[in-house]
Amino acid sequence: MRHQALTAANPFMMITDPEAILQAVERSERLSGLRRRVCRPLDKPLIPKVANPELSAYDAEIEGAEDEAEL
Repeated sequence: MRHQALTAANPFMMITDPEAILQAVERSERLSGLRRRVCRPLDKPLIPKVANPELSAYDAEIEGAEDEAEL
């Protein structure tokens, strides 16, 4: 019982006891009141990759100018 009291008083102690973390999460009224949704923003890229030779040439020119400026 004393170990549980120390764990509750010191949140860093909870790292060493994963079961205590799960129990604390299950008992938490604040966490149970949160709305839950799954966000996966990296599942689909929003910007399509399109091969554009003019754009690629422009990018290469800009990158070459930056390399020359560093010298």
